[in-house]
Parts: sequence; structure tokens; C-alpha cells
Amino acid sequence: MNNIFTDSKTFYGFQNKEVSDESLHEIYELIKNNATSFNCQPLRIKFLKSESAKNKLKPFLMESNLEKTMKAPVCAIIAMDLDFYKDLPKNFPAMDAKSFFEGKEKFTYDTAFRNSSIQGGYFIKACHILGLSTGPMSGFNNEGVDQEFFKGTNIKSNFLCNLGYGDEQHTYPKAPRYDFKDIVEIL
Repeated sequence: MNNIFTDSKTFYGFQNKEVSDESLHEIYELIKNNATSFNCQPLRIKFLKSESAKNKLKPFLMESNLEKTMKAPVCAIIAMDLDFYKDLPKNFPAMDAKSFFEGKEKFTYDTAFRNSSIQGGYFIKACHILGLSTGPMSGFNNEGVDQEFFKGTNIKSNFLCNLGYGDEQHTYPKAPRYDFKDIVEIL
């Protein structure tokens, strides 16, 4: 059995095999109960499967991300809702956490970015659990994506993630990683 932490790698191309809508639902079911600060849950996802949806994304991609994204079975826009705190009375009833965020744009943005990034990590590992390969990336015009896909909302894109069933011809050997002693200190 593959280990989702040590055996996974980034894919730049995928098999010509559909990712089912059921699998996309399963991804969310796997990630929804994981930890975020104040149970804030800022993650928002748009799964782009159709050619027309991907064509709307196309003008905002860097040239190096264009072909692989258009050919991927799915491109997920991993985004964050900057209005997440409005749901805190429901999502975190233990205390009045909403008041920590009202009128504090930088703190709200930082919290949404940090926690949607954490949830994005859960997303990638959920894909791996389901046997899907991933290709997370920056390299796109966030403002353009936000205008096209989240117009009229307070949702902002964080990163993109292509997903499907990886094609071994479109990946590289695992690149070097630091050893524990190189980057970790126990105090």
C-alpha cells in the first residue's frame, strides 16, 4: 500500500480518465472535519471539469501552467471566504469569536489565508487517499480569477490544484528533501 505522505509527488499530466463527481464529494467529506482555528472553515472550492469552465480560467494562467491545466481532468480553485467570521456563531458556539474579526481586515485576511492553506493541505491529502494525483500551483492572476469566478462575493483565490489519475510520463523523480537535523530544532 502506498503511503500518502512519503510516496506522493506532483504530477504535470494525467491519464485520460474522468474524475467522478462522487470522488469530488468524497474529497470534501474527508476534509470537512479537520482542524481550523475557531473552526473558521474559510475554504471554498470550485471544481472546473468542463471545457467551458477551464476556458474561463485560461486567460489568467501563466504560460507554463496553461497546457497542463487545460488537459487535467479537474482543476480546483482553492479559495478563501473573507466573510467566514459571520458564520462563527454557528460554527464556533463555544464563545463570541466573531467579534475578534469584525472591522479587522488584516487579521481576517491572515486568518482566512492561513486556514484555507491548511485546508488546502487536507485537500491534497484527501485526493491522495482516494488514489488521485495532484498538481498544486501558483502562477495565475488571482485578481482575474476572483473577478471571473467569485464576482460579487468576498471570496479570494488562494491556489490552483490540478487533479486526476497521474501519468508517470508527466512527473519527475522525487526531489531532495531536507533532513530533520537541517531544519528542525528541539528546544
